[in-house]
Amino acid sequence: MTIRPLWCGAAAALSLVLALGACGDSGGSGAPASNDGRGPITVATGKDLTQTVQKLVAAWNDRHPKEQVRLVELPEDGDQARQQLVQNMQIKSDAYDVVRLDAVWTAEFAARRWVLPLPDGLLDTSSFVPAALGTGKYRGRLYAAPWLTGTGVLYYREDLLAKAGIMEPPKTWAELTADCAKVQKIPQGKGIGCYAGQFGKYEGLTVNYSEAVQSAGGEVFDASGKPRVNTPQAKAGLQFLVDGFENGTIPEKAITYKEEEGRRAFQEGDLVFHRNWAYVYALASEEDGSKVAGKFGVAPIPGKDGPGSGTLGGNNLAVSAFSEHQATARDFIAHIVSPEVQNEYGRAQSFPLSLAALYTQPEMIKKYPYLPVLKEGMDKAKPRPVVVRYNEVSTAIQEHVTAAITGKKPVAQAAEDLQKALSASAD
Repeated sequence: MTIRPLWCGAAAALSLVLALGACGDSGGSGAPASNDGRGPITVATGKDLTQTVQKLVAAWNDRHPKEQVRLVELPEDGDQARQQLVQNMQIKSDAYDVVRLDAVWTAEFAARRWVLPLPDGLLDTSSFVPAALGTGKYRGRLYAAPWLTGTGVLYYREDLLAKAGIMEPPKTWAELTADCAKVQKIPQGKGIGCYAGQFGKYEGLTVNYSEAVQSAGGEVFDASGKPRVNTPQAKAGLQFLVDGFENGTIPEKAITYKEEEGRRAFQEGDLVFHRNWAYVYALASEEDGSKVAGKFGVAPIPGKDGPGSGTLGGNNLAVSAFSEHQATARDFIAHIVSPEVQNEYGRAQSFPLSLAALYTQPEMIKKYPYLPVLKEGMDKAKPRPVVVRYNEVSTAIQEHVTAAITGKKPVAQAAEDLQKALSASAD
């Protein structure tokens, strides 16, 4: 979240800009100029699990009878969603007027002139979480309005930890493993799985691997854009994932988990610990649909020697260069990310939104007690690389990390092969 919450953060988070491709290549030419067309628009977004976006759109449609908005849900899988958008852009389709972009897609879509820069003055840029605002920029210009942001957090069974005599959530990987072993020894913890994140071969694996590397004191890329995945720290992060599958800390079936599979497992009471995005909080708290409602807490993700470092995620909204009704598209984006609508949206679901003020409002914190934890995690989070050909980087990571966690390659070999693949992409 979902409106995929990858789905996105401190103001000082470093944006790693890699020169993997020239601006405007691969279909960038021929994009129409900005226009002031008005009329009905189609918004391509993620799955609306809470139906909140539908309600926001219905309110807009009531006030704009000649500029009706229709939602189209993209595939739940982030890679498939990106591919669907790319295919539409490559044929210069006007099927979508507003597109929801994962935070790491901005550079690609802007460089290829598939989305248009937003005009100055459309948004109050000072009101947004700075790191979230940065994910919507390319070469200093704002192409996508920040909508959702956030980083991964650790959901944990507060009730089971308490019954096992554990009074606070783990801060390190070793504590997580030890705590889980204690829980599994009590009657209520018999047969329960320990920990799961997102380990299917898709973008979520790139996120979870990056977090493991960062949480071991490493970095996937350094400040100059060079890959650093074969350092001792990076290999320690990968080793944590490999060891988890080998010793059973991570259940075998989690090798296919994406966000929703993991969420459902946690909500069914099958996990002690679960790494996911903030959108899970509201769903796991539903009395009718969750077996863990009122029984779980939220903490920053653990790391090798202390609290870990999450990956910045987020969803932004951009105007398609091929839309015939761009004025309406711009107005709708400004409306959706406005304080009034974000306040309404924030009170209806637990996706972390892009306005900074929402993280300190007492009413919001009372409704979503995880917000201070999320803010703490965002202060340590790091973005994924901001690259035109980000998909190539992510695909390489998925390929070699999957080989390691499935036992097809030892960690040292997987790290060396990934280093070579990422170095070749940067040449």
